[in-house]
Amino acid sequence: MGNIMDYISWRGDLSFEQSQFNEVDNLILACFSYVNLDGISAVTKQKGIGLKKLTKEFMKLHTMQELEADKSFIRLAPFMMMEMAKSVRFGKCVVRNYVNDIVTEAEQQFAAMEIVLEDGTSYVSFRGTDDTIIGWKEDFNLSTGVVPAQKRAIEYLQKISEHTDGMLRVGGHSKGGNLAMYAAMQCNEILQEKILSVYDNDGPGFPEEVFS
Repeated sequence: MGNIMDYISWRGDLSFEQSQFNEVDNLILACFSYVNLDGISAVTKQKGIGLKKLTKEFMKLHTMQELEADKSFIRLAPFMMMEMAKSVRFGKCVVRNYVNDIVTEAEQQFAAMEIVLEDGTSYVSFRGTDDTIIGWKEDFNLSTGVVPAQKRAIEYLQKISEHTDGMLRVGGHSKGGNLAMYAAMQCNEILQEKILSVYDNDGPGFPEEVFS
């Protein structure tokens, strides 16, 4: 994620009008879904919250000492968010429709968010495997067929489509990339027409029978 931080510092002064959306922007927004936004009610709503304000609200709930003490593989995501908020490129984004659900009985870990860019397009970001036991177990179950989070991803993407006028990009990292690909391929044709692109960043593949 260090290279991503360098990119934000290097290209963060350019708007999407000046430099079109690219693969690195996709990876940034895919990784952004790893930030735990629990406790910030505005981000769960359709109206959403601007990234600058979201970052301030996040820091009311977390201290720098706490964030720096985090040893998980997603520990840099909050610091990436802070850099995004300071940049021209991402600073005016609105984050909305955040969900973070863990259903132990169903062995389901699902988290996603919609990030609205300044040009009116949205990036639907599905979170990959987090540091929960349920998340890792569901990641393992991906090799056996359809998992609950994949079905949840279709429902989530459908909901976003119904409430968003702009065109969509869909993506995620790790399991999130798998969810993005699955949801985009399994949703209805009307929704598919609204999708500009789908990004599967290092996501696991699918058993052959999934799409047979």
